[in-house]
Amino acid sequence: MTLQQASTREWSATSDGADLRAMRTFDVVNPSTGQVFAQAPDIHPDQLDEVFTGAHTAFLKWRTDDDFRRERMRRAAAVIEDHAAALAPVLTMEQGKPVADSTREFLGSARWLRYYADLEVPRQVIRDDAEAYEEVFHRPLGVVSAITPWNFPITLAMWKIAPALRAGNTLVVKPSPYTPLATLALGELLRGILPDGVLNIVTGLDALGAGMVSHPVPRKVSFTGSTTVGKKVALGAAPALKRVTLELGGNDPAIVLPDVDVDEIAPRLFWNAFGNNGQICVAVKRVYAHESVRPRLVEALGELARSVKVGDGFDEGVRLGPVNNRPQLDHVAALVDEATGRGARVVAGGQTLGGDGYFYAPTVLDGVDDTFRVVAEEQFGPVLPVLSYRDEDDAIRRANDSVYGLTASVWSADLDHAARIAERMDSGQVGINAHARGMLPHLPFGGHKWSGVGVENGPWGLYSFTELQVIVGPPRVGR
Repeated sequence: MTLQQASTREWSATSDGADLRAMRTFDVVNPSTGQVFAQAPDIHPDQLDEVFTGAHTAFLKWRTDDDFRRERMRRAAAVIEDHAAALAPVLTMEQGKPVADSTREFLGSARWLRYYADLEVPRQVIRDDAEAYEEVFHRPLGVVSAITPWNFPITLAMWKIAPALRAGNTLVVKPSPYTPLATLALGELLRGILPDGVLNIVTGLDALGAGMVSHPVPRKVSFTGSTTVGKKVALGAAPALKRVTLELGGNDPAIVLPDVDVDEIAPRLFWNAFGNNGQICVAVKRVYAHESVRPRLVEALGELARSVKVGDGFDEGVRLGPVNNRPQLDHVAALVDEATGRGARVVAGGQTLGGDGYFYAPTVLDGVDDTFRVVAEEQFGPVLPVLSYRDEDDAIRRANDSVYGLTASVWSADLDHAARIAERMDSGQVGINAHARGMLPHLPFGGHKWSGVGVENGPWGLYSFTELQVIVGPPRVGR
């Protein structure tokens, strides 16, 4: 889809397999230009009654046929794969990432659908003997409200859609108002592939999100976003005791031991920090490097930062696009300004780039400590502070000294020693000589502390969209 097509078409929400019209629209901004390029439907919270009614009606049939659900999910995956290249430009226009990355995001979402379609969920017969029969079932919850962020709109939507559908639920999905269009396009694409009412996509501003949480129909809310908003979601879901999964923020540390080959690890460490312009909840956000290797590591990261082409996601050779939105750009700039004002050394970057878009140079900072905001807070942008340590136990203590606990990593030539350190990290996932490598459909993903509640992915993610039912009765042996 071209910019002209995205700008001139009338975008529509999907409810019960059809267009859901809105009385109002809101602006969608291209972060590479800072200009409005499209209008998205601003669904009013009062319209949610219609949407959730359709989803509940669809649930009553969708839940009954597991083989049919799996077949529909495989068809949906194939359709997404066929249309990934055509849909990717829409994601780049609204999110900013290079179009090749947008294409991979759509293709990755199909992978999640296929994984869950192929996942076997065995019957759990606990006892079947001459005295009794006992079985545990995973039953679908019903209708699910899913609220997704702007950094990976399609990926993180599918982390909810695929397991929820496989378990037998139906969904109403609301993407971020910064990136509504790609998810709307996905909803339109899957009409007729998934039965009407099974997957509904609505877009709107903050009031709609609150309505998604408080509406009486959904039995679960699955939210990915900031910790601040996640707390509000938990409060909104509490009166009706709705189940919640919250995938929230992170301030993810990497500990670099003195035995590393700096030139070998620096590129991997760099891209684990700056991929998607640092706008990843699991990105490396602070590096604790042993004092013997820190100077060389800082310079190696700076060299990489200066070499990366930043620009419009449609331009050839661009590896990093803009920061997605003006408030986030201002947040990143404020953190860097505070650090430099306190004496931090800018190894690379440290400023916005020219033009009207939300571009910020990939930035490596030296001469900071744990009291700097750029270290203590989640940057969620193209900034990486590097800190020094002498004592290993001190590095572990400082890395764990955060309200967050999403991911972490340990970098060392001694894998056994790195594994022992990994066990001491207070994070949901710890990588060895890699960071967040476990973002895979078959592995559980979730955070400790303020980084979230519950897990996504793998069978554990599927089970989070179910409730247990125990059936006990007379023996069935011999019958």
